[in-house]
Amino acid sequence: MKYSLVTGGSRGLGRAICIKLASMGIPVIINYQSNQAAAEEVRDIILASGGQASLMKFDVSKQEEVTSALNSWEKEHPDDYIAYLVNNAGIRRDNVMFMMPDNDWHSVIDITVNGFFYVTRALLPKMMSRKHGGRIVNMTSLSGLKGMAGQTNYSAAKAAIIGATKSLAQEAAARNVTVNAVAPGFIETDMTRDLPQDELKQLVPMKRFGKPEEVAELVGFLCSDSASYITGEVISINGGLY
Repeated sequence: MKYSLVTGGSRGLGRAICIKLASMGIPVIINYQSNQAAAEEVRDIILASGGQASLMKFDVSKQEEVTSALNSWEKEHPDDYIAYLVNNAGIRRDNVMFMMPDNDWHSVIDITVNGFFYVTRALLPKMMSRKHGGRIVNMTSLSGLKGMAGQTNYSAAKAAIIGATKSLAQEAAARNVTVNAVAPGFIETDMTRDLPQDELKQLVPMKRFGKPEEVAELVGFLCSDSASYITGEVISINGGLY
């Protein structure tokens, strides 16, 4: 059986993506770091609708935790593999660069970039060795494409994911593994709740923030068989804001 893993799957975009993948008939592994109640809520929503879901706790920025959790899962599922990976885990620690503490720089880079590396590297061998290959979708951001004042750390991390996506797509293509990135603009999630939404909506041609479900639909498509010839792409979903 082919499973999906969504990092940072308990809230926001991750939550919507988990629910979408489950609705496509894909068993979902919901990764979370600390908010077990939120992760259990997502799992229960999926189970109530007839889908399959389980929880997997680890901090994506800690290689030992990633390796231990995934090795344990593989031992319990010797005939299965994680064919769909959505690297969604990430945090914001906004500040102008000259006032940015070291920890705010490193924590954003560690979770977004190192987290992508640790989880993806661990799952790639199984994906590349199976006939049906796999799908990797990396969540980047408008910030990674154009940069945003006060987000030097976040923009750097998301831009790194774009470069990694394009390189890994070339490495894995011959093994039927596609690697794409999704770059949301302003989306209604916990991560954007503290932003001046009324002001920012005026910058968006559609005059609104996007919904997590709209992003999840795009991720679902990239994980589907219909997207089997799409790889190395960065697809924006931003209401026309460039």
